[in-house]
Amino acid sequence: MRHAAVLLLTAIFLAGCGPKEPQPAASSSPVAINGAGATFPNPLYSKWFDEYGKAHSDVRINYQSIGSGGGIKQLSAQTVFFGASDMPMTDQQLKAAPGPILHFPTVLGGVVPVYNLGDTKLRFTGPLLAGIYLGKVKTWNDPAIAAVNPGVALPATEIAVVHRSDGSGTTFIWCDFLSKTSPEFKQTVGASTSVQWPAGVGAKGNEGVSGLVKQTPGAIGYVELIYALQNKIPFGAVQNKSGTFVTASLESVTAAAAGVTMPEDFRVSITNPDGKDAYPIASFTWMLFYQNPTDKQRAKTMVDFLKWALTDGQKAAAALSYAPLPKDVVDKELQALGKVSF
Repeated sequence: MRHAAVLLLTAIFLAGCGPKEPQPAASSSPVAINGAGATFPNPLYSKWFDEYGKAHSDVRINYQSIGSGGGIKQLSAQTVFFGASDMPMTDQQLKAAPGPILHFPTVLGGVVPVYNLGDTKLRFTGPLLAGIYLGKVKTWNDPAIAAVNPGVALPATEIAVVHRSDGSGTTFIWCDFLSKTSPEFKQTVGASTSVQWPAGVGAKGNEGVSGLVKQTPGAIGYVELIYALQNKIPFGAVQNKSGTFVTASLESVTAAAAGVTMPEDFRVSITNPDGKDAYPIASFTWMLFYQNPTDKQRAKTMVDFLKWALTDGQKAAAALSYAPLPKDVVDKELQALGKVSF
């Protein structure tokens, strides 16, 4: 009996030391990535993050649409993994950051002058818009407006100027164009994500400006094209560098980027470009990453996402009134993604 027991124990011991059946790997928790910044591309980014998440169930990308200035601040403070901005970071901002930051253009968009005057169709020049935002053109029947809108019945209604209250890349694009076409505006206001406005009231985000203009008779504001279309707010044609009045569209925004010489760091302005078909208040919008992030898993995931966004993701741009990137820009970016360390 004792001998049988010993044999049984030995068999059990040997069985325990022998090869084991492979065990299923424990399921890994989703990779959660937080970003913040521009409201300008938010409709498209929301669609991108949703579509990418459906195809990659282990990835969740959360984005706060708080304005370009907020995105740059949060990225610089390292409270988010990526930022988004419609204005390239300045040399000073890049120098103050705790590490090298890379810029990656994602799409092109146009900023349009929206107004609340019923069905009236208007045209604007850069100097005229500058005069309105400097508080010098105060009523809709002002001779300066009538001069570029011959034959249009203009009311004596006072102009209610609306601008962004938050740090905004849309503000930078708008002011960058006005500064290029009005020396007075450049000297008085300048171009940045936050400026000191001589006139008007502020609203937060493209959403806020759209809403305030829509509910205020006689108002004028500036928003990204998709916000004007979604909210069914009239927007005017703007005179470009060649003297042509151009309405913002996919074609005219794309034309603004034609022939652009893209620098190695992708920081470039395309407002008031050459070309008779170019819409003059257009811009790239950028995603911002640290070149050497400490979290390598998130870095790899974001690089994979951006490769998708720059290729398959571009197909979603047109339906939301953003212009896809030129192929040569995409090719250059795909190569530059190799700089991100993971």
